[in-house]
Amino acid sequence: MIHKSVNSYLDSGAGARGKGPLALVFVEDEVEIGTTVRHHLESGFKSVVVLMPDTFSLPVDVADRVDRNSFDLTGGDAFTDAVNAFIAAFPERWIYYCYNAEYLFFPFCEHRSVGEMLAFQTEERRDAMLTYVVDLYAGDLVQHPNAVSLDSAHLDKSGYYAQARPDPATGHPRERQLDFFGGLRWRYEEHIPARSRKIDRIALFKAKPELEMRPDHTLSDEEYNTYACPWHHNLTAAICSFRTAKALKRNPGSRYDIGTFAWHNSIPFEWHSRQLLDLGLMEPGQWF
Repeated sequence: MIHKSVNSYLDSGAGARGKGPLALVFVEDEVEIGTTVRHHLESGFKSVVVLMPDTFSLPVDVADRVDRNSFDLTGGDAFTDAVNAFIAAFPERWIYYCYNAEYLFFPFCEHRSVGEMLAFQTEERRDAMLTYVVDLYAGDLVQHPNAVSLDSAHLDKSGYYAQARPDPATGHPRERQLDFFGGLRWRYEEHIPARSRKIDRIALFKAKPELEMRPDHTLSDEEYNTYACPWHHNLTAAICSFRTAKALKRNPGSRYDIGTFAWHNSIPFEWHSRQLLDLGLMEPGQWF
């Protein structure tokens, strides 16, 4: 069934059928919709909601396993309004969000489910998880002009850094909060608006009353935006994403300036959490 809007979906009660973590997949174009949905179903999300235009096709093998909502991402604050509607509708439930052609990886995800990870995170008294958006790109842009290729995906093995995040009210750095940079958004920053250059995203969090998502992918409770608790390191995850590469090759202002994304720090992506752990692109914390 296709729900005509987020509100009609929430009013129908369809999302209440699952008790585990809920995944929201926002679809911007027709690239890798099926693989994105399958990846998150296989990761263990009990409910997957796909928000996409009516004109896009959802592969038949996943259509009956997800809830589809008619949705257009191009409308102003549509994204944050949608996420905030789900937060309000499902207090105390873990919510995850991503876009098409993005794939969640977390420590040991090859043999542990997202539900197991979030159960541990809850035991750690953590209600949110920092995720790094790791840019993926095709190694050969002549063969793959939209920059997307699962078989020949590459990523940057280095070039990531963090800066203190100041509190606008005081100008002092916020405790246990950092702004993270790197990947294609760093290498091609002249083509990326300043507000979009960060690669950190609070993409996994437990909803609660009055919590709100902000346009910069942070949440209104500042503790949710921290990378760790005060006493030790915590789990983090990575969202491996073709989104920036697609945008750079689609945008007329950058399309013809980029013949290849490959450089001396490019390596093939192995589609395995061990590689991301070895590169320091996510943290296992105390979870072994």
